Amino acid sequence: MKQINAIILLLFFTISSLGQVPAAKPASGHTTEEKPQSSAVKAPTAARELTASDVEAFLDGLVPTQLGRDDIAGATIAVVKDGKLLFAKGYGFADYKQRKPVSATETLFRPGSVSKLFTWTAVMQLYEQGKLNLDADVNTYLDFKIPDAFGAPVTLKQIMVHTAGFEGRIKDIIGVGDTSPDLGKYLKTHIPERIFPPGTTPAYSNYATALAGYVVERVSGQPFNEYIEQHILKPLSMNHSTFAQPLPATLVPGMSNGYARASGDAEPFEIVVPFPAGSLSSTATDMAQFMIAHLQNGQLGDARILKPETAQLMHSRLFGLDDGSNGFAYGFYEESQNGQRIIGHGGDTQYFHSDLHLMLDAKVGFFVSYNSAGRGESSPRTMLWELFLDRYFPYTPPAGAQISSAQSAADARSISGKYLLSLQFESSPFRAFSLIGEFDVYPVADGM
Repeated sequence: MKQINAIILLLFFTISSLGQVPAAKPASGHTTEEKPQSSAVKAPTAARELTASDVEAFLDGLVPTQLGRDDIAGATIAVVKDGKLLFAKGYGFADYKQRKPVSATETLFRPGSVSKLFTWTAVMQLYEQGKLNLDADVNTYLDFKIPDAFGAPVTLKQIMVHTAGFEGRIKDIIGVGDTSPDLGKYLKTHIPERIFPPGTTPAYSNYATALAGYVVERVSGQPFNEYIEQHILKPLSMNHSTFAQPLPATLVPGMSNGYARASGDAEPFEIVVPFPAGSLSSTATDMAQFMIAHLQNGQLGDARILKPETAQLMHSRLFGLDDGSNGFAYGFYEESQNGQRIIGHGGDTQYFHSDLHLMLDAKVGFFVSYNSAGRGESSPRTMLWELFLDRYFPYTPPAGAQISSAQSAADARSISGKYLLSLQFESSPFRAFSLIGEFDVYPVADGM
């Protein structure tokens, strides 16, 4: 049986909702329909100029329809370009029953695993200060031990690209209440089995990211939340953002409700127990500050969160299973399409669903977050992003990039077989889901 080495984004709370793996595309208006893919070369569409007025007209014609169609209460969006905030706007409601509108500048959303980018930025800050060796055994920095396996240690580089080899864990990831999680206790009592040799198999791990956050705590001598606030949030003037749980009293009035569906009841504030993996609360305009800093190699105005060479390293490709496919930078996903090199990250709690994309060469960043799971019949964020790309960065592969039907059929045959998701639950009651996750890949009648 072949092992599928795809990156599966485990949602924090429910095994039935797996994050999306972007379809590979050639390397580098108003619609509610997913666009069919065609093997024929399409005539290029003229790019629209990326201006605030055009973006607003485009999103105003699309997002309200998404919210109504999918039973989503609200969304918040920010677009940055050339070191400045180009556009930010809230859509729908932060409190659906009270009809409280979403504000891009004041309403906090939960971007879920997009939070990981802050954890990785913190790791890279300590790396550039000479306080962390990304290739060292992670046990060097811990007050407990990740057990030996496969004759090789786990390193921070492997953690950043989800190849530490850990099985998946769901137990105790999400809670509710007014008690702040104890990160060290969680990590020491929830150590996953190591089921893959390190550095070989991408298998998404919230535990591993939380472990990196704990390393930040121990090496810096500061609680993780305080470190992020002092070294990232405050320098970037992200004054409506925090990793703290529960929220500081000053931010509570701005917090959006989360919903399964807008037509249902508001849900309690989610407590992410391994919080470096996903506990951020933030506004769209604050997230714009973070995007601008990364697009400018670590600098925003007079503030610098990374040295230029460190930021460039962080954005560079670190791991991939094939030279022709997307892989990982230092914590960022590669998601290149439409002829653009793009890095980013998606994020999900049970109720909030978000994406952050950075177009490094174009100096463009895009952030979107929805406060409801909705009907789940499509992915609003994926559709929105792809339509954005096609409007402002249309792309037609060069003629030489076309593959013959015979070659396509041969390629399809070469990857046929049985596959298994790399996100496995070997030592938990969810092991049955791993077995159910086996599937067959084979060519259809026309050989494609």
